[in-house]
Amino acid sequence: MAFDAPIGTAALLRDEIAPKPVVASDVVWQGLVFDVRRDRVDLGAEVVTRDYADHPGAVLILALREIDGVDHIVMIRQYRHACGSYLWELPAGLLDIPGEPPRDAAERELREEVDLVAGRWDLLIDAYASAGVFPEAYRVFLARDLAPAPGEPHARTGEEADLTVRWVSLDDAYAAALAGQLHNPGALLGILAAWGARAQGWSTLRPDDAPWPEHPAYRDGHRTGPQAG
Repeated sequence: MAFDAPIGTAALLRDEIAPKPVVASDVVWQGLVFDVRRDRVDLGAEVVTRDYADHPGAVLILALREIDGVDHIVMIRQYRHACGSYLWELPAGLLDIPGEPPRDAAERELREEVDLVAGRWDLLIDAYASAGVFPEAYRVFLARDLAPAPGEPHARTGEEADLTVRWVSLDDAYAAALAGQLHNPGALLGILAAWGARAQGWSTLRPDDAPWPEHPAYRDGHRTGPQAG
């Protein structure tokens, strides 16, 4: 039947925010970073139970600068216990400070993780980590006009003490993504989005403060809900 489905257009490809009525909701597990919530959802034809991670969301930064005439991005390598792997990633961090705008969080993480500041910020892409069970909403920023952060380098302890930082050409990162060498979804999305945006003269970039209704806490244009205290 899919073979005979109508042909859609780009205008059709727009996700729609339309939450179904929740008749009951309970936190069934509490963790250090996220909780697990169990909802009873009225789908119209029936009421179903859905378990999912209640996550504060995150920001990622694709920091880009030209080195010897070639676009390079900063990437970090760190250990991820849940995967049992060292992964190459973009600088990133949780939206875990009450009331903090996403762009401000991105500025903070760029400084804390790689000791950089940026003079220009744009929005590359928004996404969910895994919409069915782990709907972590994250936003990937493009940071340019980079400079070393003033003051002393940020003190890194714990898992951050083992960070490896490298400048990698955007083309090499793109090739590594397509070759299956990278596995962090935020890094993959950011790299592919940046490569595609550059090919179109950066005309697809959005303002760094663009609305973010996909994140429940920012749905009305400002931070709401329990994370706001």
